Amino acid sequence: MNHQIKKIVVAGIVGAGKTTLVETISDIETVKTERQTSDRNKSIKSLTTVGMDFGRFKVNNNLTLHLYGTPGQSRFKFMWDVLITKADAYILLIPAHRPDDLPEVNKILNFINSKVEIPMIFGITHTDCSGALSINRIAQNIGYENIITKNLFQKVDARRFNSIKNILQIFTEKLKPKEEITNNMRKASQSFGGTRRDNYQDSSSSLQLREKSKKLYYKSLTKARTVTSK
Repeated sequence: MNHQIKKIVVAGIVGAGKTTLVETISDIETVKTERQTSDRNKSIKSLTTVGMDFGRFKVNNNLTLHLYGTPGQSRFKFMWDVLITKADAYILLIPAHRPDDLPEVNKILNFINSKVEIPMIFGITHTDCSGALSINRIAQNIGYENIITKNLFQKVDARRFNSIKNILQIFTEKLKPKEEITNNMRKASQSFGGTRRDNYQDSSSSLQLREKSKKLYYKSLTKARTVTSK
């Protein structure tokens, strides 16, 4: 089986934890393009990303994730466009203790969803800070309160390796090569009484249906969010 490399974009507003997350989980020394903050965000952090952060995380012998952290400021929106191109999935970090900044979160979310339809997760950071909103409140504020969102919202501490790893493992199943999923289905059929040809054909059909359902799910999620936010 060929080794797969998948592109994961880590997006979010200034101070959400993007640079810290990439730096914490990366197997290699990260590439960072930070500069001194010179605007109103100076009270949030002294340095801000102006290009991108890059790190790498090897999930297993078959899958490696390349992680790209985006700038948080909208004046660098052209980099959001560059980085999300050909991405396989993205994580949108939301600092739970800054409810006044949720409109900025919505801008990033709308921008990305206008460009791509790919798997995504909301990573809720700073949940241990004073004034942090619950996940339900955050979901309501960004228009996802009436949508079935299993695993869509996850608490994450960008300073802790295992916390980040848990989120990335949710992506692992979605990003598995089709051959690996088919092989897993074949092994399952063997354990229930043999490898008949019709079992293998059923597995292939199930795989195609699963891929089609996934695309429809993410498309409907964006449409449903648009309706509920009006």
